[in-house]
Amino acid sequence: MGAFIGLCAGIGLLLVWHGFAVPTLPRSSKPFAARTKDQLDEAGLTGVSPLQLYVGQILAALVVATLTLVVTRSIAVSVVFAIFGATVPRLLVNRLRRRRQADLRELWPEVVDNLTSGVRAGLSLPEALSAIGSRGPEGIREPFRRFGSDYRTTGRFNDALDRLKSALADPIGDRVCESLRVAREVGGTDLGRLLVTLSAFLREEQRTRAELLARQSWSVNAARLAVCAPWLVLVLLATQSTTLRAYDSAVGGILLAGAAVLTVVAYRLMLRIGRLPEERRVMR
Repeated sequence: MGAFIGLCAGIGLLLVWHGFAVPTLPRSSKPFAARTKDQLDEAGLTGVSPLQLYVGQILAALVVATLTLVVTRSIAVSVVFAIFGATVPRLLVNRLRRRRQADLRELWPEVVDNLTSGVRAGLSLPEALSAIGSRGPEGIREPFRRFGSDYRTTGRFNDALDRLKSALADPIGDRVCESLRVAREVGGTDLGRLLVTLSAFLREEQRTRAELLARQSWSVNAARLAVCAPWLVLVLLATQSTTLRAYDSAVGGILLAGAAVLTVVAYRLMLRIGRLPEERRVMR
């Protein structure tokens, strides 16, 4: 029995070490506001500025602090929940970003298939791209409509393609656009073969990622529940004012601050150990 427990502990330590040892891409050197703007664009919130997001975080913190203070009459508890409330808008942006990327990941193989059909039917590459705006998947037509309008107005393929990449704000979209740019500049008769290969690669990548996410989701959800459980208990204690009053003392404040720090550290550690490789826009 002792050997089995030692084996499990060794495997656990090995997994923790592997989670930190996996090499990661270097963090972007962009200013924080620029990275925030990129996240908003990738979430499809192009009309929202970083300043508006920051103001939303401040308002969320004030609302949560006010509600918590009214219910609990505890300043320390209100401050902790206000910090959690300030993170809600950014978490929503990240959730929208991941959902949009997942939706686009499912649409890209069909988009490439439409491009292949157009090229094989004798359309030029700009015409095939413009046709996606009318016969492509519904959720991705608008950027291609704007590409068609830009190309008809200026006649500059590269400039219109750059604006298309900016409107899509998607890592896979960057790869597709750069592949098409190279194919147009190099020329030749292999464009159809390139598009067929690209479509097969995108489908295989989507299938593999879906399987990994399905296996990962149950453990991640269980870890999130474990992180939230102590704070849900604290909310339930709000019905007992004498108990919560103890948190307004110096020792109670230190206890809450330590618990909040441990919660954040545990949550980030869980995300780091169970993370999947995240696609980044390296072909802007």
